[in-house]
Amino acid sequence: MASPLTNVGSRPAAYGPAEWGLTLLIGLIWGSAFLWIALAVDSLSPGLVAFGRVALGAVALAVFPQARIRIQREDWARILAVAVAGNAGPALLFAIAETELDSAVAGMVTSGTPVLSLVVAAFLLHKLPGRAQALGIGIGFIGIVMMTTPSLVGVRAAPVGIVLVFLATIGYGINSNIVVPLQQKYGGAAVTLWALVLSSAMLVPFAVRSLDGSEFSMPSVIAVLILGVIGTGIVRALSTTLAGRVGGPRMTTTTYLIPVVAIVLGVVFRSEVVQPIAIVGVVVVLSGAYLATRAVNPD
Repeated sequence: MASPLTNVGSRPAAYGPAEWGLTLLIGLIWGSAFLWIALAVDSLSPGLVAFGRVALGAVALAVFPQARIRIQREDWARILAVAVAGNAGPALLFAIAETELDSAVAGMVTSGTPVLSLVVAAFLLHKLPGRAQALGIGIGFIGIVMMTTPSLVGVRAAPVGIVLVFLATIGYGINSNIVVPLQQKYGGAAVTLWALVLSSAMLVPFAVRSLDGSEFSMPSVIAVLILGVIGTGIVRALSTTLAGRVGGPRMTTTTYLIPVVAIVLGVVFRSEVVQPIAIVGVVVVLSGAYLATRAVNPD
């Protein structure tokens, strides 16, 4: 029997030590991923970075027997959707975006994931958001506008990069919902492994076309290794596991930490400059996301 498009988490109660531990770990790893992407695209083409991270993530997970369990035929379409929306698409979009966009800005825009995830959940569950949820969604989008304004206008404008990151964030919002029933059926490692295998196959043409434009400097190669094994394979298996436990919208609250980590690392290691309105926007979008996800009712 095929899995439903989405589902509520198997543990809708308040977070316990395991859920908080996963949330903090995932947030820290995902927040640092934007620095690794920025370092990787310094000398490697985006297509090669995207392929390298998903392929290395698949290899890292393949060593675990629980990740290699068989997926039933009727669920492969959903695994394919996870591969496109949650892996191949964002991997390529973020890599291209960070050739012109600061890693801190990319991390800030990604903080809108909980809001987008709730919108997708309402659509898939055929249940309109409640009043508090709708308010949180509205506040969240106002914050996204504030965060992105400095990168859309002015001397440092990078509108294409902002659009690419926003599209990737929409993919994360979709992915966080569709992985829930799959994780509950197969486990996070298995869903992530097979999605990464499909993602790797999709990105091969982009990697091949990128070889001539890549220089393979040691810092970029090391960045891709870390990004692939830890920032893709391991963290996606952990996030999929958390999504199955607490539901898609609540899992995306891990992104609360992403802008903080991305900003600190971008400023310290890349000398990036973050505009004050963008910082305010982060606070606004996280406030909206908190309100929206706190209002989720699993019944």
